[in-house]
Amino acid sequence: MMINVKQTTMVKPAGETPRRALWLSNIDVVVPSTHTVSVYFYRPTLTTGSSKNFFDPNILKQALSKVLVPFYPIAGRLSRDHNGRIEIDCNAEGVLLVEAETISVIDDLGDFEPTPELRKLIPAVDYSSGIHSYPLLLLQVTYFKCGGVSLGVGMQHHVADGFSGLRFINIWSDIARTGLDVALIPVPFIERTPFRAREKPKPSFQHIKFQQPPLKIDDQNTCTTASIFKLSPNYINRLKAKFKEEYDSHNKIRYTMFEMLTGHVWKCACKARALADDQKTILYIPVDVRSRMQPNLPPSYFGNGIFGTSPIAYAGHILSNPTWYAATLVHYAIERIDDDYVRSAIDFLELQPDIPAIAPGRNAFRSPNLVIVSWVRLPIYDADFGWGRPIYMGPGGIGNDGHAYILPSPTNDGSLMLAIALRSQVMEAFEKLFYEI
Repeated sequence: MMINVKQTTMVKPAGETPRRALWLSNIDVVVPSTHTVSVYFYRPTLTTGSSKNFFDPNILKQALSKVLVPFYPIAGRLSRDHNGRIEIDCNAEGVLLVEAETISVIDDLGDFEPTPELRKLIPAVDYSSGIHSYPLLLLQVTYFKCGGVSLGVGMQHHVADGFSGLRFINIWSDIARTGLDVALIPVPFIERTPFRAREKPKPSFQHIKFQQPPLKIDDQNTCTTASIFKLSPNYINRLKAKFKEEYDSHNKIRYTMFEMLTGHVWKCACKARALADDQKTILYIPVDVRSRMQPNLPPSYFGNGIFGTSPIAYAGHILSNPTWYAATLVHYAIERIDDDYVRSAIDFLELQPDIPAIAPGRNAFRSPNLVIVSWVRLPIYDADFGWGRPIYMGPGGIGNDGHAYILPSPTNDGSLMLAIALRSQVMEAFEKLFYEI
């Protein structure tokens, strides 16, 4: 797919914004220092297809400049304080918006697998000149030959997690669609102080997430492939039935769909990867802690409110037990994420001389490990800029082995999708196991 860039604009806030350094919490600092990428796709409808202003870039830019006033940190740049700690320099330098076109049609992208082709729809970031040199938000509007449009988004992870990033995008779309006065939107809670460490840090739990992950020493092949698997309502019902069939009568847990599906994916991955029985495997699960803190974070909190939990087990135990065994590990790992646990982790990080140095790296999730992120409860299909809701929204790329996303269906029919990257020689076996219920 060839992309032709037509215009590049640095969009700045429409009004005056505070000039300040924004302190970032330990949860903000420990996340990967990269941009989280996603892509929206839109098609003209019967009411918008003949409109000459379908995804008019001027409408998008005007609305973007307005929403950057209350969400002013996004228009800044990363910097470091006198101790070398990452912070946001709220300097209103702006966000990047690229207008591009392609002779390809949306149907050329099939089921929107997060492949390198999809990555072309998001502006590339040059990290070589230091953290102060690049925008915190990069956007690309690509016009397809068929009349469809994609919106590629790259949000710097130190600035916001998925929930906060989507809130920004959705408010931007509301302003573009309705002309909503920015003064009428709930003011975002910018300060990160709810996640400040205690005056005397006292970690009280073991936080294995920050320990060296298990490695599969004999696996040298690093070539990965990404696929999307569709989970129909019938598939989901069969998975639930399997749990009931295998269920231990002494087990009183009421598993969520996420726990059942994640346990199934973990077990299938262990088997497809042919892990030895004595091989340890860890599963990383991001958990939204906004409602788990005491007091709860404000609904308008803007930043990172996600903390990972990490069940660990021997592959032999995962494989020799029914699927509910893996789901139980997931259940209890999520259940223990409460205010005490998160504050213990924040205090643990506070005592580290170099927080980014102990953060799980991009290879932490490769075989024998996994990271599974759920976007099922996120409002990923609410970004209507005035020309209709997206026909699809998902990750803009999964380049690393062991990364997976659970996505809701764009048709709201109760089905789900699993986007996952695995070693090329593992994917075929995984697909067969995944659908064998």
